[in-house]
Amino acid sequence: MNDQPFTAEQQQYLKGFIAGVEARRAAAGLPPSPSGGTAPADPDDPQRAAQDRLLAAGGRLSALETAKRARHPLDRMDEIEARAAAGQFPSGHDNFLARWHGLFYVAPAEDAFMCRLRIPGGIITAYQLRGVAQIAQDLAGGFADCTTRANLQLRGITAAGAPEVLRRLSEIGLTSRGSGADNVRNITGSPTAGIDRHELLDTRPHTRALHFHILNTRALYGLPRKFNIAFDGGAAVPVLEDTNDIGFKAARVARGDAVSAGVYYRLALGGITGHGSFAGDTGVVVPPDQAVRVADAILRVFIGAGNRTDRAKARLKYLLEDWGLPRFLAAVEAQLGQALLRVPPGALEPPVPGDRLAHMGVHAQRQQGLCYIGLAGSVGRLSAAQMIGLAAVADRFGSGSIRLTVWQTLIISDIQAACVDEALAEIEALGLRSTVSSLRAGLVACTGTAGCRFAASDTKRHGSSLVDWLEARVSVSAPLNIHLTGCPHSCAQHLIADIGLIGARVRRGEGSVEGYDLHVGGGAGPRQAIARKVREKIPAEDVPPVVLALLLAWQREAPQAGFQDWAAGQDDSALARICGQATYE
Repeated sequence: MNDQPFTAEQQQYLKGFIAGVEARRAAAGLPPSPSGGTAPADPDDPQRAAQDRLLAAGGRLSALETAKRARHPLDRMDEIEARAAAGQFPSGHDNFLARWHGLFYVAPAEDAFMCRLRIPGGIITAYQLRGVAQIAQDLAGGFADCTTRANLQLRGITAAGAPEVLRRLSEIGLTSRGSGADNVRNITGSPTAGIDRHELLDTRPHTRALHFHILNTRALYGLPRKFNIAFDGGAAVPVLEDTNDIGFKAARVARGDAVSAGVYYRLALGGITGHGSFAGDTGVVVPPDQAVRVADAILRVFIGAGNRTDRAKARLKYLLEDWGLPRFLAAVEAQLGQALLRVPPGALEPPVPGDRLAHMGVHAQRQQGLCYIGLAGSVGRLSAAQMIGLAAVADRFGSGSIRLTVWQTLIISDIQAACVDEALAEIEALGLRSTVSSLRAGLVACTGTAGCRFAASDTKRHGSSLVDWLEARVSVSAPLNIHLTGCPHSCAQHLIADIGLIGARVRRGEGSVEGYDLHVGGGAGPRQAIARKVREKIPAEDVPPVVLALLLAWQREAPQAGFQDWAAGQDDSALARICGQATYE
C-alpha cells in the first residue's frame, strides 16, 4: 500500500474533483455528501486547520464559522449562478457567504444586491471609471457611492444581474473578490502618493503588491473577521492608518542600533475605532520592500489564533489584548522566520502633520508645472453621467488617473497648471465641487437606511441637509469633521470626528422616528482621540440646531483654536448645557 502523502498536484486535483461533485449534487437539489456537513480537509487551508484545533480542544465554532467550514465561500460561485438563473436572492448564511464575491443582499433596505469593488490605493483609471459607469447604467442603480476605504460600491443590482456585474468588472480589470465578510478589505494608501511634495514614501507599489498578493493567495480568505490595512507615506492627505488592523506609516529613522538611517514603515496594530481603539505602535519598523511579507505573517498568525467562537471578539484587537503584544510579535517572527526590526521612539523623526483640507481644491504637485484637483460629489455619491464626465476630464487634462480618498472625495492628478481653470469649469458643469466650505469638506456619511439593513437613520440625506442648513448660518474658522454613521458598525467612523452622529431610533408617541446620538471631540493621527457621547436620541429634525449651538459656542469662545481643542476644555455637563440652548426655527 502506498502511504506517501499526496503531491501538490494531486491535492489540487482532488479539491477540484470534490468541488465538482458537490456542485452537481447541489444543482440536482441533493444535500451535501455525507461527511458531517463539512468539506474534506485541505492541508493547505489554515482556516480549516484553526477550526480543527478549536474543535479538538473541545471548543465551539460560531454558526458562520460552521457555514464557512461546510464549503469554502470562494467555491460557491455555482450557487450564485444558480440563484441568478432562478431570479432568487440568497437568504440566511448564503447571504453572508456571497460576500466573498463582493455581493451583499441588503434587504429590507433594498430588494437588491450591493457590489463592493476592490481598488488598491484608491487609484482607478479613466477607462475603468467609464466601465463602472456603464455597469451602473446597465445593471445597477445608475450611480456609485465612494466609500471610506477609498473604494466604490454599486447598488440596485437584481438577482439575475449579479453574475454579469462580476464578469464585466473583470473585463475592465477590476474585481470585488473578498471585498466583504471575513476578508482583508480594500488596501488603502496615501491618496496623493507619488505626486505629493512632502511625502516620505510613495505607497503605490506597496498597496498594489499587497492587493495582488491577497487576491491570489487563497489561504488569506479564511480570517475570523474582517481586516483593514492602510499605508501612509507621510503625504498631505491623511489615510487614517491608525484606524486599521495594520497601519504602515512612513517614518524617517535618524539613528538606531539595529537599523540603518532611512525611511521605513512604522508598524501599528489593532485599530478598530468603532470599538474605541486606535492601532497601537509596536516599536517595529519595516523596510518598505518587506511590507507584504510582514503583512502576510501577521494575517497568518491572526488566521491561526483569532477567535472563531465569539464573533464580537474576533477582531485583531482582541487577540492582541488576550496574548499581549510581545507574544503576538514573537508569533509573527516565527511565521516570518526572522526577527522584526525594533527602534526606540527617539530614533524616529517626528511626522509632519497632514493637511485636513488637502483633499479638496487645487494643489501643486511635486512634478513641476502639474497640479491635482480634489473634488466632491453629493456625500460621496456619483451618477453614471458624472463618472463618465470625470473620466473625460482625467483623460483630456491629466494622465487618465483618478484617486479616491477615505473622505469620500476624489482627486484628478497630473493637470497642467495652464489647464486648471478649464478643467475646473468642466468639473463644475458636472455638478461637482472643488471649492467648498470647511463644513462640507469634512462631511462623511455612510449609506444609511437607503441601502443598509443595519442603519437606524438616513445618514446621507440628513448629512447633506445638515450642512446646507449650517452653511446658511455659520462660517467656521478651522477645518471641521462631521461624520454620520447609521449603526454601531461605524462605517463612517463617527468616533474620530469633531462631531460624530450615530443613528438611533427616538421614541415619539406610540412610535419612533429617526435620530442620532451625538459625540464630540474625536480625531485621528496627531489629533488622535475617541469622541465623547454628550447627548442621546436627538430626533433627526433637531440635530441641525444642536450642532449649530456647539459651533456658535466654539466660534464665540475660542475661534483661534480647533473644535477638538475647544471641546476638550469643556466638561460633559457644559457641552450638554450648550446643546440644550439650541434654538429651533
